[in-house]
Amino acid sequence: MPETIFMFSGQGSQYFHMGKALYDGNHDFRDWMLRLDEVAHGLTGRSVIETLYSGVNGKADPFDRTLLTHPAIFMVEYSLAQTLIQAGVRPDMVLGVSMGSFAAATVAGFIDVDDALTAVIRQAIALEECCEPGGMAAVLADPALFAEDFLSGRSELAAVNFASHFVVSAKRTELAQIEAALKQRSIVYQRLPVSFPFHSQWIDQAKTSFGAFMRSIHCGQGRLPLVCCDRTTILSGLSDDYFWDVVRHPIRFREAAARLEQEGARRYIDVGPAGTLATFLKYGLPATTKSTMQAILTPFGFDQKNLAAVLSSTGH
Repeated sequence: MPETIFMFSGQGSQYFHMGKALYDGNHDFRDWMLRLDEVAHGLTGRSVIETLYSGVNGKADPFDRTLLTHPAIFMVEYSLAQTLIQAGVRPDMVLGVSMGSFAAATVAGFIDVDDALTAVIRQAIALEECCEPGGMAAVLADPALFAEDFLSGRSELAAVNFASHFVVSAKRTELAQIEAALKQRSIVYQRLPVSFPFHSQWIDQAKTSFGAFMRSIHCGQGRLPLVCCDRTTILSGLSDDYFWDVVRHPIRFREAAARLEQEGARRYIDVGPAGTLATFLKYGLPATTKSTMQAILTPFGFDQKNLAAVLSSTGH
């Protein structure tokens, strides 16, 4: 049977009520969410669960306050991964994209779960205290478009996800002008629900504060290999700046996936909130691939059904 890889997505994949069906109907998922929420509440004075599952906000409302979205993404991804593991679906390897790398590294055993969630929150605090607000936009076009001055002169290339999908980061004022230019050219784009321009020079001011905190956190050798979408390699240990580099450097998910594909077929399970990475693989891997990709959580529902499909395809 092909190796199983759990994939963890980052900022931009979140939305209000993500994982709500599992929170209501799966005791393992709920137990982990409640346990992690206690940690988050102790650090921020706010319940992530109350914010995430409040009836005040709908799925379509922007969920972009970093101090809440950072821990919310971590909590949902880690809880879903543990739900799968406790049901007998175990990863042979993990893959983290951007701040999804925190949950990936935790599942792989490189860092303690409470330390990782604390680091997630401290990174959010550093960003909010040190950086100007900004944003990111996904552009549905050939990445060669980025060479044009209206993009390259105003933004930085944050990611190339497949042949017709890339992401740019920019200051808020510049992003509005970029979107106006894209609209004028009839190019489809989508503003991501983030409050900072991750993977760009405009978050550099937060590095010193976050780095100082991370020196107090112990990271050891992992139990599982970790696919790094910063350096497109498989890690057995983490550098001192690992949890900064993954949110600062461009995302190289496409290259990391291509490298894995060269080594044979895999079973990819997307444990992110929106099934984003499974979609990227669907469009990014060759049509002849023998690899499979499965998503569980999506904004469109069917989370319980999708979880059951993953479990049944593993023989559980």
